Amino acid sequence: MRNEPVTVTRGDSPIVLGLPHTGTYLPDEIFDNLTPRGKELSDTDWHIHRLYEGLLPGATMVRATFHRYVIDANRPPDGASLYPGQNTTGLVPLTDFDGTPIWLEQPDEAEIAARRDAFHAPYHAALMAEMERVRAKHGVAILYDCHSIRSHIPFLFEGKLPAFNIGTGKGTTCDPSIEAATAEVCAAAEGYTSVLNGRFTGGWTTRHYGRPEEGFHAIQMELAQDTHLESELAPYAYDEGKAAKLRAHLAELLQRIEALAPALAK
Repeated sequence: MRNEPVTVTRGDSPIVLGLPHTGTYLPDEIFDNLTPRGKELSDTDWHIHRLYEGLLPGATMVRATFHRYVIDANRPPDGASLYPGQNTTGLVPLTDFDGTPIWLEQPDEAEIAARRDAFHAPYHAALMAEMERVRAKHGVAILYDCHSIRSHIPFLFEGKLPAFNIGTGKGTTCDPSIEAATAEVCAAAEGYTSVLNGRFTGGWTTRHYGRPEEGFHAIQMELAQDTHLESELAPYAYDEGKAAKLRAHLAELLQRIEALAPALAK
């Protein structure tokens, strides 16, 4: 039975949590076209929905159920590169994050268009609807886009990724107070490292929805997966102890952002 491409847990807070990469669903015909390496689904944002669940009572959560190998909900629908001149993956990834091909037969343009209509478009329709609903209620909507990635991926970046990677489109996608509060909480989190607009400055979702002048603010948080997984290798098990420590900081962060909303209302 086919899954719905998106699930929405609706709340009354001005905060909307976007989760484009936690889904693991692939239609059989797509899964069967993956190489053995591709079928490992190693580039999933493992357990991010679990990590954020219940952290901010009243927050709306919009979650893609499909895997990013079906189509990447955090890439522009026209397939333009988010990071020109740097290694990255596209709207329908042709390789994994290590640069290894994942398809037995690469999807053609017609297949990509079909996936865009069936998966990418419904996710963003749902996300936009929730952003508009929240702004109508509060005068402001703040999208916090939730991500995670392995801390070492030489194909994408050198060295070890900081624990907290904050992206605001280099200061363009949200009010400076949101950026400052996020950076402050992350910098104060003992035992963690952080960076603002480093290797990840915010994906298409952050850049597309972040229109502060219209009352839509967006910020991306890319977490290194060693902050909440037992290992960044399969089976990618959730580490309750690590997660509990991290969740305390994330809860503080979301509460700080939520408290800024009234002053940003249009």
